Amino acid sequence: MHPVTIIFLNGVSSSGKTSIAKILQQTLPEPYLHVQLDNFEAMLPERYDEGGLFDWQSLFPKALSGFHHSIAALATAGNHLIVDHVTVYREGWHSSLIECAYLLMPFRAYLIGVHCPLRELQRREQARGDRFIGTAIRQFDRVHRYGIADLNVDTSTTTAEACAEQVQAYVTSHEPSAFQQLRATT
Repeated sequence: MHPVTIIFLNGVSSSGKTSIAKILQQTLPEPYLHVQLDNFEAMLPERYDEGGLFDWQSLFPKALSGFHHSIAALATAGNHLIVDHVTVYREGWHSSLIECAYLLMPFRAYLIGVHCPLRELQRREQARGDRFIGTAIRQFDRVHRYGIADLNVDTSTTTAEACAEQVQAYVTSHEPSAFQQLRATT
């Protein structure tokens, strides 16, 4: 068995992370769990618009940090992971990506940037019908803020299958370095 590997897909909502993750699960030679930020966000009470104890600004950062710690816990238990994340940088909050860089230090963790032009993201967001309109534009300049990745893929010019092939080829032929670079910058 190979050492625990984490394939960390980071991109704006509707950029194609989930499609790539599902293909990777089907094609990788070992079993990988697909761990999604969306599942953790769905755990939040729908009362976050009440404010006070239920204020989203107070609840979400704790849930987000819990998500990051759960990634490390799943890997510690010996699971290979495909992480589907949107590491949005927000002023006044700690950096999601930097927190992950430190928590995932013991593991063979690859940071994969999943890119797509804003116009296409907005088109996909509208077509999906399950996203808040405007999410892509709010996230666009905040997700790849550090400009560091082991590999970048563009889902507007490359199919999800081809992106998954690129990721798999990279993981089987290179050692990860992006999270190490991120730790060195902080």
